[in-house]
Amino acid sequence: MEYTERMETNGTDRLREECGVFGMYDFSGGDVASTIYYGLFALQHRGQESCGIAVSDTNGPKGKVVSAKDMGLLNEVFTPELLDTLKGDIGVGHVRYSTAGSSTRENAQPLVLNYVKGTLGLAHNGNLINAPELRHELEYTGAIFQTTIDSEVIAYHIARERLNSATVEEAVGRAMRKIKGAYSLIVMSPRKLIGARDPFGFKPLCIGKRDNAYFLASETCALDTVGAQYVRDVLPGEIVTISPEKGIESDRSLCIPEEKHARCIFEYIYFARPDSYIDGVSVYNARILAGRFLAMDSPVEADLVVGVPESGNCAALGYSLQSGIPYGQAFVKNTYVGRTFIKPKQKSRESSVRVKLNVLREAVEGKRIVMIDDSIVRGTTSGRIVHMLREAGAEEVHMRISSPPFLWPCYFGTDVPAKEQLIAHGRTVEEICGMIGADSLAYLKEERLGEMAGGLGICRGCFNGRYPMEPPAGDIRGDYER
Repeated sequence: MEYTERMETNGTDRLREECGVFGMYDFSGGDVASTIYYGLFALQHRGQESCGIAVSDTNGPKGKVVSAKDMGLLNEVFTPELLDTLKGDIGVGHVRYSTAGSSTRENAQPLVLNYVKGTLGLAHNGNLINAPELRHELEYTGAIFQTTIDSEVIAYHIARERLNSATVEEAVGRAMRKIKGAYSLIVMSPRKLIGARDPFGFKPLCIGKRDNAYFLASETCALDTVGAQYVRDVLPGEIVTISPEKGIESDRSLCIPEEKHARCIFEYIYFARPDSYIDGVSVYNARILAGRFLAMDSPVEADLVVGVPESGNCAALGYSLQSGIPYGQAFVKNTYVGRTFIKPKQKSRESSVRVKLNVLREAVEGKRIVMIDDSIVRGTTSGRIVHMLREAGAEEVHMRISSPPFLWPCYFGTDVPAKEQLIAHGRTVEEICGMIGADSLAYLKEERLGEMAGGLGICRGCFNGRYPMEPPAGDIRGDYER
């Protein structure tokens, strides 16, 4: 399915979540599948299209992996009976949302490869920019692909490098020297759990510990859910190997200087759960700070500050704290809307936005409203929400956005479309304000992003077109995905 089709079936023009990865190795030999399930549950916001778990028993036949994956949410795919069949003390799990290409069961993760050295289980969050070249290289040497995801390209390269490497982690390092782009990886070998992060640190990955078990996860909230203690983040460019013999081993040979790091700023603005810490920075505090900055830089007289659920709520609170304008709730979100729903036909009166959100008339009627949202992509959703507030009796609607305007596409895993489809491309803020029907509109200033992210190195490519690495000549997002 092409990119524009997927955006239409999504029913809105909002950004979509990323993938989530979770791995566990219990040195005491306990089964890990149910714990991985709950860890993935905490990461469900990062992907709702498909999910999977693969486990192995390190005390059983070497290389035997049992896995289950399918389209749907975790509670739709995994029953207690199914989890009971997944016996093993080491495992990896994945929740997926694809940035491009088809959404099929074949593309669900984790991937499990059987090869001459044994088996590999792999879960990947990210997007490679040189996947087509690597894929063609493999195809012309006899590789047969079962999926259309770049994660399989990574798995093949690790397997091939393993033939000439002393260890799995060495093979992962050799593969990382070939792949370019954004990735956090969890690799399960018969006796080791390996975590790896791209040298720029686009995608998050952290380490946890509970009793005699170790964890790798996209976000710290997943560690909290399973009662694990946060140990530290995997560094950009680092490979960590977890084994009973040596605990946590670290290979930092691919690490680059901190000033070159390029974490995805949308982890802090939108993707991550507010109760997570990404590279030591509180996501909640980052969003509060973004709201404070908006109030400092773009003040307005109003009666109530509200957030568009969920990611706009923290920034709205920050705006309220800084401005002194009361913070309130203007929207009721339908929590039973899952991955998608049957979108009404074009001529129907029902709005897909109204299915997800409804306005509390009593909260907004007769008031001047400051509405905070995390982003504007095409502008259709923002326009509908502004219209809903006016219909409910709001006298004024002032929109504030906790990110700068999108002007360029993203090639590293965030669902930012081609610039021609972005409302901010070629338009002034005043023109956008008129298009969405707001009384005023202001974005977070780009120079505020660094402070918002605690001074860490971040990627700003979708805002200014200056990417941390050379982007591909063509837009490959319709062919390869995470």
